[in-house]
Amino acid sequence: MSDLNVQRLRRLDACAVSDALDKLQLPGVVTGLTQRSGGGRIAGRAVTMKVGPGQPPPGPAKHLGCTAIEQSDADNVIVVEQRSGLEAGCWGGLLTLGAKVRGVAGVVADGPLRDVDEAMAYEFPVFSRSLTSRTARGRVVELGVQVPVTIGAAQGGEVVVQPGDYVLADRSAVIFIAAADIQRVLEAAETIVAKEAAMAKAILAGTPIGQVMGGNYEHMLSH
Repeated sequence: MSDLNVQRLRRLDACAVSDALDKLQLPGVVTGLTQRSGGGRIAGRAVTMKVGPGQPPPGPAKHLGCTAIEQSDADNVIVVEQRSGLEAGCWGGLLTLGAKVRGVAGVVADGPLRDVDEAMAYEFPVFSRSLTSRTARGRVVELGVQVPVTIGAAQGGEVVVQPGDYVLADRSAVIFIAAADIQRVLEAAETIVAKEAAMAKAILAGTPIGQVMGGNYEHMLSH
């Protein structure tokens, strides 16, 4: 059964949810993760993956990303940390195809994306920190799936994302919401959207924009 909170989140944009986080004095906004492929916003619960140099966990060898895809569905966004400083892809073309076939909502990668042209051809939503042609092979490995990951630059907002947290991404930003906070964030964001819709209606009806925005907009997050 689809997560009703995910359905509500899909109806909101990153700016409205960012305003809600400001109102509630919560972290969660990450900028600089550009939408490289696909169209429109994505939302879902995080399936996390950490990638970096080192030895993979014990057990049968498995290509990075496969476990995350197999554990995901249409209500999930795969969230990847690859902040090693090495230029090595943490997501690539065959993984994109596998995620699309699985019906995954999208991918957010704090690291380099490989095979961006394939992701564009598949029309699958991928957000990433950068682009590369360099393979992960011999450079980085999958260090864990469904583990806490750190996303974002220290100067632009750094967020620890837990498996099952909520994710919203569009061209403005990527937003992470702790599962425990989702109800109050959704309620605050929906209230903000309703107020802005009423203000837009007033502007379209001919009310001077200064009158519409002067009081209502400036104090919207304080009520």
